[in-house]
Amino acid sequence: MEFVEQALGMIETKGFIAAVEACDAMLKTANVTLVMEERPGDAIVTVMVKGGIGEVKAAVEAGADRARRMGELLAVHAIARLSSEADDALFS
Repeated sequence: MEFVEQALGMIETKGFIAAVEACDAMLKTANVTLVMEERPGDAIVTVMVKGGIGEVKAAVEAGADRARRMGELLAVHAIARLSSEADDALFS
C-alpha cells in the first residue's frame, strides 16, 4: 500500500459561519491548502486541508478553537499519511 506524503486535516461544524471562521483560522495559522468543502445537509459543513503533519495539526487546532467560539464544533481529525487509495477516492 502506498501513502500520500501530506497529512489531511478535517473540521466539521454545525453552521456555515463557524466553518468559514475555522477555515480562515486554518489557512492563516499554517502552511496548508484547502482541498475540499462539503455541505451534506442539516447545516453541517466539513472543511479539509492538506499539508505537512505539523502544519495540519497546528491548523486544525486553530480552526477548532475558532469554530468552538463561533458556533458548534462537531468533529476535528488529522490523518498523518492518508493511503493513496483514499486520497484518490476523495480528491480525484
